Amino acid sequence: MARTLETLQKQYNTSAAPSGRGPMAATNNFKGKPAHSRETVRRILGYIAQYKFRLVLVVLCMLLSTVASLAGGYVLRPVINNIADAATPAAERVAYLGAMLALLAAIYIVGVAGTWLQSKLMIGISRNAIQAIRNDLFDKVESLPLRFHDNETTGDLMSRFTNDVDNIGMMLDQSLMSMVSGIINLVGTLAMMIYTNIWLTLITLVFIPIFAFGGRFIINKSRKYYSAQQAALGAANGYIEESVAGQKVVKVFNHEADCVQEFNLLNNDLRHKQMNAMFFGGIMGPIMGNTTQISYALTAGIGGALCAVGRFDVGGLAIFVNYARQFSRPINEISQQMATIFSALAGAERVFTLMDKEPEAPDAADAVVPEKIEGHVVLDDVSFGYVPGKTVLKHISLYAKPGQKIAFVGSTGAGKTTITNLLNRFYDIDSGRITIDGIDIKRLPRDMLRKNIAMVLQDTHLFTGTIMENIRYGRLDATDEEVIAAAKTASADSFIRRLSDGYNTMIEGDGANLSQGQRQLLNIARAAISKAPILVLDEATSSVDTRTERHIEHGMDRLMQERTTFVIAHRLSTVRNANAIMVLENGEIIERGDHDDLLAMKGRYYELYTGKSELT
Repeated sequence: MARTLETLQKQYNTSAAPSGRGPMAATNNFKGKPAHSRETVRRILGYIAQYKFRLVLVVLCMLLSTVASLAGGYVLRPVINNIADAATPAAERVAYLGAMLALLAAIYIVGVAGTWLQSKLMIGISRNAIQAIRNDLFDKVESLPLRFHDNETTGDLMSRFTNDVDNIGMMLDQSLMSMVSGIINLVGTLAMMIYTNIWLTLITLVFIPIFAFGGRFIINKSRKYYSAQQAALGAANGYIEESVAGQKVVKVFNHEADCVQEFNLLNNDLRHKQMNAMFFGGIMGPIMGNTTQISYALTAGIGGALCAVGRFDVGGLAIFVNYARQFSRPINEISQQMATIFSALAGAERVFTLMDKEPEAPDAADAVVPEKIEGHVVLDDVSFGYVPGKTVLKHISLYAKPGQKIAFVGSTGAGKTTITNLLNRFYDIDSGRITIDGIDIKRLPRDMLRKNIAMVLQDTHLFTGTIMENIRYGRLDATDEEVIAAAKTASADSFIRRLSDGYNTMIEGDGANLSQGQRQLLNIARAAISKAPILVLDEATSSVDTRTERHIEHGMDRLMQERTTFVIAHRLSTVRNANAIMVLENGEIIERGDHDDLLAMKGRYYELYTGKSELT
């Protein structure tokens, strides 16, 4: 049965469940208006503040363009008055007109040059700022703990990198420059209007409170809907990414109709929010435009009456009407940019909310950097829970030394994989102690700890690149010969050589051109090339056939000779030669010993091995 819209929103829009710390951490972008617009603007401007010299040049160019525009308009006053003066000889009027046209051309050329330079400079500043924002966002994502990635949807994260950041860039490219230029134009035009005729200026200013009240009302409405639109877009992207990636599962279970229905719910919700956002963002321009037309007509009528009674000159009225139109133009331009601004602010809050997430805790101040890790691993009374108050592992204690193979078996959810997650410090334990070579892992730098632990996970992941590059990912300084040797150890060399380009075969789409078993063999080869003294195999052979599994086991035996190895397996036949087998149930070790000892105990392991009980 298809899920409801509320359920889909919670699952695919992670910004609806705020976490982390910092001023943006409590923002809920799915409902209501952006809660930190002022803080958001300050942080955006912080990315362009480092380009102070260029920004000063941009402002100077804006001033130059504004002065040229205002000066060009004012030059028309004496031109019109001169032409209208019938007492002046025609030849003199034509000569004067030619000279003034040349002056106007020079003024407007200067204005165009200023506008061109300011646009070029601002585009460069904005692109640099967007590059920095994306870099910071990617750095933050890479620094976040595994707990964060376990709870996020890839589509929503991608939406922040693309749609949200692009909206910020559009605002910096266009809207910010238009607003600053508009303010300068407003101030300059108002000064010229006062200089030309203060009484007509007062008539124009009467309409400013109307602009302010109407603009404020529309801004508050638009801000709320644009924030909701960005969150709905992230939810839709998250659903699309998951559905496309899981198409095989969707088709196997005939879930196509439900997927279409669920996507229609999200898409309809996005359409509804976009319509509201675009409506309130789009009506500001027409409303402001019509209001300014009323102001313009009223000013022209009163100005004409003043000219008729001799209290104002025709040239003055012509340029004042032009200034009145020019005075309203920045307001209209700014109002037309409000849609971009609201969308950018909503996207920026989603970006900064992610940036404010709590990263992995820094390495300990008294961190120890041993010259070499041998691989003596001890878990001493370790307890842990992913959620406070719900313990997953209870008082786990074990010891492993180099060359030993320690196996974990038990029902699904018993805590087998959790132990290996704790060993890598993907999560920190709640109580107890984990040591490697007698050093608490909390005192080891994370990069050093993980560099000394090679993992082969149940879920395979390959990067776009050649097979050689993917195997070398386990140790970037490995030679081609070492890569080939690792592939042979993992029994991958034979199938690699049968490919069209051998080790130079390109892998795309997470290895879509390879079978699941072949992808797993490459993951095993990646671990084999690592010189890490500790090896973790989490269902490493679950995706290969029995014949290939036997080849891998021979290679793994060679690989594990001098390493401390932890094996998680559902196939009990793969752990018979383990030095110690830990049987876990409900987060506790209920049995331990080698294969023969556990069979002799005739307990849980005996039941599992003889088929009297099943792993669930």
